[in-house]
Amino acid sequence: MSAEVAYNASLPQDQGVAHALACRANSVRRNITWFRYYLRVRYGECDAQKVVFNSRYAEYVDIATSEFLRALGFGQVFINGSLDFQLVKQTIEWKAAARYDQVLELAIYARRLGNTSFTLGTEFRVAGEERILVTAETVYVLVDAHTLGKTPLPAGLRAALERGAPGVVTDHAGYSR
Repeated sequence: MSAEVAYNASLPQDQGVAHALACRANSVRRNITWFRYYLRVRYGECDAQKVVFNSRYAEYVDIATSEFLRALGFGQVFINGSLDFQLVKQTIEWKAAARYDQVLELAIYARRLGNTSFTLGTEFRVAGEERILVTAETVYVLVDAHTLGKTPLPAGLRAALERGAPGVVTDHAGYSR
């Protein structure tokens, strides 16, 4: 089964996303072509033991989300204020520590799309390794940039989130394989 499972347009909207996500979840890790963001852990992001301080993971997710949306072609839309979103819930699970000077790979994908919200999953790994260090699930709500009232996901954004950015990499770490 290929991990590049596309949204199944023949299914109702929520079922199509669920189908694509279930196929992704059943895929072998090395075949997954989710959007990936690379960063290098800096000294100032660590505690005295040179372990990444827990609050930094939320910052890493925020940066990677911006890069993911840019890779989807929506970076300018959010920058110029045509659309905006707010974080409403974030759950982070730590399985192992990231350390000073490691290059981290963050894989990002849409887990769920609602009427006004979207949920992104993020998996943290040391670049080139299979073991997951940290997972994050972040729920965002789309809002009108001026009133901050909830607004439905536009069809173009919904389609882009469903499609993802397969194989796209943003590398802020200078990591090369």
